[in-house]
Amino acid sequence: MPPRPSAFLKEPCTEDSRMNRLRLISFIAACAACISSCGIYSFSGTSIQPDVETVTINQFEYTAQKVNPSLSNDLSEALRTQFRRMTKLEQVDMDGDLEISGEIIGYDVSATAVTANEVASQNRLTVSVKITFENRKHPEDNLEQSFSQYSDFPSTQSLDSVESTLCAEIVERLVEDIFNATVAQW
Repeated sequence: MPPRPSAFLKEPCTEDSRMNRLRLISFIAACAACISSCGIYSFSGTSIQPDVETVTINQFEYTAQKVNPSLSNDLSEALRTQFRRMTKLEQVDMDGDLEISGEIIGYDVSATAVTANEVASQNRLTVSVKITFENRKHPEDNLEQSFSQYSDFPSTQSLDSVESTLCAEIVERLVEDIFNATVAQW
């Protein structure tokens, strides 16, 4: 026997029930707009004060011993893109209400899994960055922090053959970490 529809679905849709649903939807939308505009909560997950309007994201310096010539630019651009996508902040070249600067302090490859014959079967590329976050309008949010992310690859592959893919993965995770620490405050 098929399940019986609820009594609610059997009731004819009256003008009053339509109006009640419309009022409920309008109330929920108004509450969401109020909460979002008051700076209490942002649906993008950020907790940026309403008086903060601009951000400056400086080019990351490269101070690691091993060199990856495109990593500094890739990381800086990915962070700028994340801020464009996830915030309404205007990006300015200097003196933004928020300013992020940083440096790539580590770019290292190490063996992570060793076989019985003492041969590496897995390698790990690790990228470490140190950032300085300045909130000119709310200095209590200022922050200096280091972040590190890695990606593993088989030792049968050379770093040159997988480097661009690994770096893209690592940059994506670093950007998420930096974004969360600075404006999402997770």
